[in-house]
Amino acid sequence: MEAPQAKKIEKTLEIHGDKRTDNYFWLNERENPEVIKYLEEENAYEEFMMKDTEELQEELFEEMKARYKKDDESLPYFFNEYWYIVRYEEGKEYPIFCRKHKSLENTEEIILDVNILAEGETFFEVGSVAVSPNNKLTSFSSDNVGRRIYDINFKNLETEEILTDKIENTTGKAVWANDNEHVFYIRKDESLRAFQVYRHKLGTEPSEDILIFHEEDDTFDVNVFKTKSLEYIFLASSSTISDEHRFIPADDVFVEWKTIQPRIDDLEYSVEHYEDEFYIITNADDAINFKIVKAKIDNCGMENWVDVIPHRAEVLLEGFEIFKNYLVLEEREEGLLQIKIIEEKTNESYYLPFSDPTYTAYISINLEFDTEVLRYGYTSLTQPGSTYEYDMKNKTTKLLKQQEVLGGKFFAENYISERIWADSREGETKIPISLVYHKDTKKSADTPVLLYGYGSYGHTVDASFSNVRLSILDRGFIYAIAHIRGGEYLGREWYEDGKMLFKKNTFFDFIDAGKYLIKQNYTSSRHLYAMGGSAGGLLVGAVINYEPKLFNGIVSQVPFVDVVTTMLDETIPLTTGEYDEWGNPNDKEYYQYMKEYSPYDNVEAKEYPHILITTGLHDSQVQYWEPAKWTAKLRELKTDNNLLLFKTDMSSGHGGASGRFESLKEDALEYAFLLKINNNS
Repeated sequence: MEAPQAKKIEKTLEIHGDKRTDNYFWLNERENPEVIKYLEEENAYEEFMMKDTEELQEELFEEMKARYKKDDESLPYFFNEYWYIVRYEEGKEYPIFCRKHKSLENTEEIILDVNILAEGETFFEVGSVAVSPNNKLTSFSSDNVGRRIYDINFKNLETEEILTDKIENTTGKAVWANDNEHVFYIRKDESLRAFQVYRHKLGTEPSEDILIFHEEDDTFDVNVFKTKSLEYIFLASSSTISDEHRFIPADDVFVEWKTIQPRIDDLEYSVEHYEDEFYIITNADDAINFKIVKAKIDNCGMENWVDVIPHRAEVLLEGFEIFKNYLVLEEREEGLLQIKIIEEKTNESYYLPFSDPTYTAYISINLEFDTEVLRYGYTSLTQPGSTYEYDMKNKTTKLLKQQEVLGGKFFAENYISERIWADSREGETKIPISLVYHKDTKKSADTPVLLYGYGSYGHTVDASFSNVRLSILDRGFIYAIAHIRGGEYLGREWYEDGKMLFKKNTFFDFIDAGKYLIKQNYTSSRHLYAMGGSAGGLLVGAVINYEPKLFNGIVSQVPFVDVVTTMLDETIPLTTGEYDEWGNPNDKEYYQYMKEYSPYDNVEAKEYPHILITTGLHDSQVQYWEPAKWTAKLRELKTDNNLLLFKTDMSSGHGGASGRFESLKEDALEYAFLLKINNNS
């Protein structure tokens, strides 16, 4: 079967006196039958070229699926007189949201059975479920396209009646006022930016809803939430580098909104409530790794902020949780997350102990305010996700729930995790790498290594357990995570050094991590593979332009690869809000810098590794045409005979297939691709 080749229609794009020729620009015509035909041809080609792995894909899918408990349920948590549980039934793809009044021994009430709502849909996702303060009503939001545009509906929990109120084109979030009849929600504009906050009164038409706030600055998004104390409703307006928060009492939706601190460039902050004060995490006063301040509610401008937890250059403060008698911090030092507990009255403090060389720890769901008990989560590359209950008064720990790994083949002691530090081309900079492998896997030039990376938005990919990953670990792969610049693994400066006009550091760190693994005899270029999704897809796309022979193959998931054209198009979702991440190419300096690394713009006539590219037709984050254009240009110019496969899910978006197990088929395809090319190398 011949590989598809998209037709070429020359289009000249010009700015700053520079001309770019884009022969595949036409692929952005979503309604054009020729575009759909091309995507379907690519899907047919991928299926044909992977036909010899069909049995392997089925084997991988079944073993991945077999590790999950089919009738699993979440750990119950107690809030406002009810225990809340999300559970799955065997043979069903979607969750069932439930509750029990006061005691877990009482009769279960089903709040929402998503399996019923999803009947007849090829894609279905619930965005949020929120119960009213009086426990009689619930809001729920749903998306049946994968575009992350949600409809909000309401249900009477006493009669099980779905109310006639239906609010369309929202972010999916609904926040109840304490009067049980008003909710706040957010609408999206044409570019899918969250830009307006509305107030809806149950029983009225959405057309009558009151516009509370309209964010005019297209580099900002809006959010709305209720404080843990349930006493205040907040409206947050945020860009990459700036925040502004407004609030009202949750008991009175008609009062005027008050602003805590008006927006200032480079001032970030978020807020929680405690008694007569707001606790604020912020980077004010050059606190690059953030600090916690507090201020009286009636006088909460920045000039009145008082330090509670001062800034520390060596510690990134990632979050906090307030209890009546305790303040709990999430901190990151030398890449590892720590949980610190401070007793408010005595100011005594200590850290919870963790032992793995690389791991993830985090504050879990803690909705109760007046309690001595902290719930926290812990996982590592060898330890399944676990939720613990820690008694902050008696300093005792109890395991509440650990992710079960079924099938009888998983034993944590059979796997080894490491954290190593790779040399970078800069000399002094060291790049952390987390690794995991089966104890029987020997490190050598013939050992396959899958190197994963992201490196954008300050998002840190921490070391965590994966049921799915066991399928390649048990087949002799080493799995590695490169904690590259652009994330915040080593603090805020680690992020700042991997964005805007320093973005290339992200790509070079990943390349240097791969070369270090080869140098240390973990693998060789013949058996080294790269994987990344979204901005991580940009990462691996850029890397193979710089170093096409470093990797034997890459998997690029929903990749952001047409950087310049996308960032020049303000009608595309996310563009304007991303100027502080990538730069604004309307400025010549940023344009030229982007053009130097944009994967699509830098495809050349040369040999490339084996490549698998995936996307979703309805992707709201990275439009399908970016990977489609990239694939077409690679097909035209690459000079090798290596596999180039492109698969479009015609019924999903950025997050892939909906349902509990359907997405495992995507994992099975990716692993079958890696195993196929590794076995043939």
